[in-house]
Amino acid sequence: MLKRHFLIVLAAALALPATAADLLATVKARGTLKVALEGTYPPFNYKEKNGALAGYDVDVARLLASKLGLKVEFVSSEWASILAGLAANKYDVIISQVGINPKREQAFDFSQPYIYSMPQLIVRNNDTASYKALTDLKGKKLGVGQGSVYEQQARAVPGIDVRSYAAAPDTMADLASGRIDAALNDSLMSAYLLKISKLPIKAGAQVGAVERMGIPFKKGNPGFKQALNKALSDAAADGSLKAISVKWFGVDVSKAP
Repeated sequence: MLKRHFLIVLAAALALPATAADLLATVKARGTLKVALEGTYPPFNYKEKNGALAGYDVDVARLLASKLGLKVEFVSSEWASILAGLAANKYDVIISQVGINPKREQAFDFSQPYIYSMPQLIVRNNDTASYKALTDLKGKKLGVGQGSVYEQQARAVPGIDVRSYAAAPDTMADLASGRIDAALNDSLMSAYLLKISKLPIKAGAQVGAVERMGIPFKKGNPGFKQALNKALSDAAADGSLKAISVKWFGVDVSKAP
């Protein structure tokens, strides 16, 4: 099913009309940049008690839209269907921690990376097991984000009982209650959850390579790609991107470790 879903998304993404206008001209004429995000993934993008969107991705989206001379329009989407929505023209870009990998690059163009992180395990405080790699979780129940790159990584290891979740807080709750043995997620998001959580859980081992997160959009838009990358470069040069990083994480996560 995953292979079939990817092929459908790939076909839709590549089905561009020969006369399609560059996305830069489209968003400039409209005056807004339609940005998709999950909205349930703190500290990157989530809703506050009053319903307002907040998070690192939200601040980055507003910063980039401003540098492009545009207003931002947010569109919430479940992670499992967010790439399909981009292929179907429901929004212009996704700013929601989308990892850059070869399969996704076949279907979409990406901006230069705007944040870097690593996969990390989370375990219960009283767990005496030593999980140093995903292979150590064979025969164990591992919670991951539905449709995430971490789910792909976990399912690539035979013997792990992979349980997918639509939202990270649900994963943490099941971990704390013992329904799963460990969780796998982004190291920065994990650190944030552990900081604010009162659940009996703790950070485990980092179990993978550095991940590059970028902003995907449909292929065939060189003008938009150039403008978006310039906005990111300008934001790095003037310190505004670093300021957002420090606000949410205390360090500059926009540069490769």
